[in-house]
Amino acid sequence: MKSLITALFVVSALGSLSAQTTAWQPSPGHTQVPIWPGAVPDARSVPRPETAATETKDLVAGKPWVYVSNVSQPTITVYAPKGMNTRAAVVVFPGGGYEILAMDLEGTEACDWLTSKGITCVLLKYRVPAPRSDPNWGAYPESPMALEDAQRAVGLVRFHAAEWHIDPHRIGVLGFSAGGHLVAAMSVHFQQRLYPDVDAADKESCRPDFAVAIYPGHLAIDSSFGLNPDIRTHITDETPPTFLLQNEDDHVDRVEDSLSYYAALKKAGVPVEMHLYPQGGHAFGLRRTKLPVTAWPQLVETWLGSIGMILD
Repeated sequence: MKSLITALFVVSALGSLSAQTTAWQPSPGHTQVPIWPGAVPDARSVPRPETAATETKDLVAGKPWVYVSNVSQPTITVYAPKGMNTRAAVVVFPGGGYEILAMDLEGTEACDWLTSKGITCVLLKYRVPAPRSDPNWGAYPESPMALEDAQRAVGLVRFHAAEWHIDPHRIGVLGFSAGGHLVAAMSVHFQQRLYPDVDAADKESCRPDFAVAIYPGHLAIDSSFGLNPDIRTHITDETPPTFLLQNEDDHVDRVEDSLSYYAALKKAGVPVEMHLYPQGGHAFGLRRTKLPVTAWPQLVETWLGSIGMILD
């Protein structure tokens, strides 16, 4: 299975798009809302408008997937639980190497799973405005934009907790690949926002109550299990309980990413659960195949019960 980033290059080279639209839109009955009421902090010029496209050749579990690029106006889309409400909520960060966002594979499909379990899902379309060749590309601290959007989103969810029937002490984050890195960044950078307060939502804590990182990237600095110092030096005993999952044959975001983060969390006394599998590659999302790793949502459900975030 190719990575999401490799797939992006394949799309560019082969033109394997079945459809393109000028911007991503959620399914009927859901509305995406801008997270910034005015000017976006650290705004960067974007050479092209936001575009949603469908990859039809590099399939995942035999199915196409949708990605969005050139995101300069971040939004959240709230998906309410179906039936029972556990009052827990999860802010979801799709992956895509900080270049694109895999909006269904690692976004809306995660929300379908969470809402079926009585959990409110808040899908964040964070800024990915620049290609890897652009000096503004990348993860915090090289580029603060995605982390600013994530901090703002968690604060908004906590601010609207009563309105959205959420327990403000049971708000977590879940991310895939680059979104998994964003989960780790949110887990250690919550004491102070990267931007000046905009409104009352920014007075709320942006600390996640729990964190789930699925095949995270950008964490290990090399194959010797050294952890990215921007993450390592900020881990404390206030870092939220964390769930990690990765495959040993992941050649995009290596297994060292999860292992190095796991070791640092254990050293700091942070509750952490990690699952490693020999096969499964990268960028499989929640799509079930014969590979055991694709049953991971059940592991997360059990873990959430064990830490008191949802009922068993």
